[in-house]
Amino acid sequence: MAEAKTANRPVLRVLSGEAISPPPAWMMRQAGRYLPEYRATRAEAGSFLDLCYNPAFATEVTLQPIRRFGFEASILFSDILVIPHALGQDVRFVEGEGPRLDALEGRAQFDRLREAGDPAIFSHLAPVFEAVERIRGALPDETTLLGFCGAPWTVASYMIGGRGTVDLAPARALAAADPALLDALLDRLVAVQTEYLVRQLLAGADAVQIFESHAGVLPESSDGDALKRFSLGPITRMVQGVRAQVPDAKIIVFAKGSGLEGHARVVPETGASAVGVDWGVDLAALRARVPASTVTQGNLHPETLIEGGRALDAAVDAILAATEGLPHIFNLGHGITPQTPIAHVEQMLARLRGGR
Repeated sequence: MAEAKTANRPVLRVLSGEAISPPPAWMMRQAGRYLPEYRATRAEAGSFLDLCYNPAFATEVTLQPIRRFGFEASILFSDILVIPHALGQDVRFVEGEGPRLDALEGRAQFDRLREAGDPAIFSHLAPVFEAVERIRGALPDETTLLGFCGAPWTVASYMIGGRGTVDLAPARALAAADPALLDALLDRLVAVQTEYLVRQLLAGADAVQIFESHAGVLPESSDGDALKRFSLGPITRMVQGVRAQVPDAKIIVFAKGSGLEGHARVVPETGASAVGVDWGVDLAALRARVPASTVTQGNLHPETLIEGGRALDAAVDAILAATEGLPHIFNLGHGITPQTPIAHVEQMLARLRGGR
């Protein structure tokens, strides 16, 4: 059954090590505000969290970019912050400003969070798993369904800071003042999110992605390897934990900001099936540095997609040249932005699929 599923779905074939020309494609944040149908559904849903927790709405917005563009993969519509919400932290989304959380500033706030084994966590997240089931049932058979979560360091930084910050100063300050508390928080996130990914896979996700959005901003580590200490180490434990329950699980790790060296470390250190490549890394240089069997994903600059025209064509061609004959999934180097013209997404896919 698993072999038949892989054969029918190009993204799964690439995640198994096969080179496909042209490579299959999807976009991070492909269900989003650049689409008028998303904006309409978002308005109908009410709050952003209502959109995430209502399986009918979450299914609808997940399917919208598949209907419009025919991407080879669809990604569950949700948010990395449903995890702190499920742990009992207050989470809200302020229009025009983004997420706000009641900051976890010390041991007292941590002690109020739910323990990893608390069944209330996954009761809270039950609508997410229902959405996965609905989406898989509604997708074309050839379309891969991706589940996801945030990496422990990235989620912890939001929980500690109460919002996204450029330099992650609150999280780095806590790491210096109370490293044991940060370790306890990371450990809890590893345990809860490992089970979260397993349940997505059991509900119908074909593969999952772990988003480490803040791999480039880490606390200092006494051993000099902050990337391993705070990012790749916890992710490795998650990968191992998922595979202990779903041995053939396909897992993509996106470690934004970790640089050429960090990207090259992702697959061999974590055991991930693929490395997502951000727009700041030279894809050709990375492909020259890693074994030919390494599966890569990315890394078109979102601003190039906004620009369109010859620059977009040239960027698509450069990615195809860098990955020719190698296992690669076409994607952006970060999420698509709301101001992106739909016509430019169509241009990108036409160029990718041979409409030159």
